[in-house]
Amino acid sequence: MPTPSPRLRTRIKVCGITTSEAAQAAVDAGADAIGFVFVKDTPRYIDPEEAAAIMYSLPPFVSAVGVVQDLSVDEFCALEYACPAHTMQLHGKESVDVVAACGPGIIKAFKYEDATINSQLTRWAKVDEVDALLIDGSTGGTGESFNWKNLVPHLIDYPKKIIIAGGLDETNVGEVIKILRPYAVDVSTGVEDAPAIKNPQKIIDFCAAVRAADV
Repeated sequence: MPTPSPRLRTRIKVCGITTSEAAQAAVDAGADAIGFVFVKDTPRYIDPEEAAAIMYSLPPFVSAVGVVQDLSVDEFCALEYACPAHTMQLHGKESVDVVAACGPGIIKAFKYEDATINSQLTRWAKVDEVDALLIDGSTGGTGESFNWKNLVPHLIDYPKKIIIAGGLDETNVGEVIKILRPYAVDVSTGVEDAPAIKNPQKIIDFCAAVRAADV
């Protein structure tokens, strides 16, 4: 099992934020980061300028993460100019060259698959511009999980931070933390009443479950 430093705690990202009220609920519950989805034609899409207004209202030490998918470098730069999020998450099939050009400080996300996990981890470990990998149960936003235990042997001595997403909620996030000890967990559908409709109590319960698992 991957063994973290005892000084670390599991970070929490609440993704798919579309309103200032949802952002405040995440902040109040103790989230470390909120995520804005800049992928058009998806339920949680937010205009970059609207996201920027929310981002500028965040208190110190709460980060904004912009989620993009399969943009060109020019498109990425234009979006980043409109909403200069603290971190950008690339959640598509971007090439190594594109990811490197969009860095530094990138979160590279991909779907967990038994057949490709070794090659994915090996590829992105070599890219200095990638600070962390987000491993999802799907290509994003569908609330699908994966068998976390299958990931355990792949993370032994892995050099980059790992974020786990996909199908997490207050009932199972403690289990994934105990199994994988990730740097962070990412939740969206698990704290919603409907796509893009965040439930403040579910956010509170999710954050509390993370803290309980860290003890």
